[in-house]
Amino acid sequence: MAPVVCADRPCDAGTRSPPALRPLRYTQAPVKAILFDLDGTLLDSVPLILDSFAHAFAAVGEPLPPPPVLARAIGIPLRAFFLEIGKTEPEIAALIAAYREHNLAQHDGRVRAFPGVVDLVAELRARGFRTALVTSKNRLGAERGLRIIGLGDAMDVLVSCDDVARPKPDPEPVDRALAWLGVDATEAVFVGDSLHDLHCGRAAGVRTAAALWGPFTRADLAPGAPDFWLETPADLLALVPAAVCGDSPPA
Repeated sequence: MAPVVCADRPCDAGTRSPPALRPLRYTQAPVKAILFDLDGTLLDSVPLILDSFAHAFAAVGEPLPPPPVLARAIGIPLRAFFLEIGKTEPEIAALIAAYREHNLAQHDGRVRAFPGVVDLVAELRARGFRTALVTSKNRLGAERGLRIIGLGDAMDVLVSCDDVARPKPDPEPVDRALAWLGVDATEAVFVGDSLHDLHCGRAAGVRTAAALWGPFTRADLAPGAPDFWLETPADLLALVPAAVCGDSPPA
């Protein structure tokens, strides 16, 4: 599985900066929907992603970019990342092919759910929350990952790289999820592990929750100004009620 491949069409215009933020709106409207990122949030797949990058660059005879550069690839489409680091279209095609070869061969035996996330999603749905997946993977890859961890039928909607013209950190993926769910931005919380997720959610006007069980630290994610910090998946169950009625985000 190629986690974030949209090789047959542009998924992004190239180098991006965080989009302008819409003002957050804290209202009495109840939270109706929880949106999730996939890789690094529900699916423990980042080590495989990094290994797949290492394989791809070695296969084309190029040095692997340093860790701070590779970190920018987590949460955006592959093609967008390769464009950002200045690769040509033929180079991108070769890198994507090598990445996919390795990732597909390793995927099912290497990925797993983060502890607690399957129970979290089940409990949210039992409490009546709508759920959505908002990912930079293609649809087939996202569906495969969900099935492997037992969440194949747990999302009311799935927004993938295939469904948008402008992926994260642009607000379009979250805007699309809200439209498909039929909920307002004031009624949703987006849980993600990367700055791309946090910028996307803030730009769409939803409240954001930083998943600290993923690959990034609190210091890494602080520039995304999340409304909530989640040390464990279960922390969300305590924070959602606070998000329902509060006039301002908790400290």
